[in-house]
Amino acid sequence: MTLLTRSDLPLDLIGRGKVRDIYAVGDDQLLLIATDRVSAFDVVMAEPVPMKGAVLTQLSAWWFRRLDAVVRHHMLSVDPDEIIAAAPALAAHRATLVGRAMLCRRVTVVPVECVVRGYLSGSAWKEYSETGTLAGEPLPAGLRKSERLDPPVFSPATKAETGHDENISIARMAADVGADLAAELEALSRTVYETGRALAAERGLILADTKFEFGRDAQGRAVLIDEVMTPDSSRYWPAAGWSVGETPPSFDKQPLRDYLDAERAAGRWNGEAPPPPLPDAVVAATSTRYLELYRRMTGDDLTV
Repeated sequence: MTLLTRSDLPLDLIGRGKVRDIYAVGDDQLLLIATDRVSAFDVVMAEPVPMKGAVLTQLSAWWFRRLDAVVRHHMLSVDPDEIIAAAPALAAHRATLVGRAMLCRRVTVVPVECVVRGYLSGSAWKEYSETGTLAGEPLPAGLRKSERLDPPVFSPATKAETGHDENISIARMAADVGADLAAELEALSRTVYETGRALAAERGLILADTKFEFGRDAQGRAVLIDEVMTPDSSRYWPAAGWSVGETPPSFDKQPLRDYLDAERAAGRWNGEAPPPPLPDAVVAATSTRYLELYRRMTGDDLTV
């Protein structure tokens, strides 16, 4: 598969995120193109990661199919021929679509990240270790890094266009989007997470935490959108490598983060754009992590 850092399709471009290019298909559908761009610490790297876009699209599609009976979602198709049938102008761009394109229902986005944490890690551990709280709300005393949380903690966050998302309280979420919708999205998020956690466990994986995005369709119904339980939106650990008090290896862009942390510690990078060039070994290791997660979750090697 050819590396893709930026798509150029004959459709109305709605926006470019850090990873995805978003196009309109008529009035009620969207086309999401997952490129091979990669970001860390809110900075997009100059070097793409091979197969990353395909992993994000195809693993999301794998999950959406398994969630059909669990939650309403936006995916219509990842089949290039079906996408071209919906948007004939793309006939000459089939190579861009293969593996990385998803045709979706268009909905109104709810501006909140719905995070479910089954284990205490990442930004949640950082706050808890300093204050004993998460988004200002107290958690039980004596928890340790990477400890399992029973029940999992629903931890919403602001959906930032630039910079870091900010953990917020459920009360703040309710004030922002309405109490009924907040309660519905929390319930849906917990249900989807538990479905994902159970399937991951069957494959020797821990789904430590994940974030979901939702929209509302024309009838006002909640719809799961964007990506779902991918290595960009989730923290996966090998169950055999998990130990309370330690940071297990993760199936995501940790090799990239580790390299950038070392560059900052050595004073060679200030944490802002432009980022330092990435060694080939770091790019390859990151790609390998993404592909290995796909293989372990689906049971198949990703071939597109």
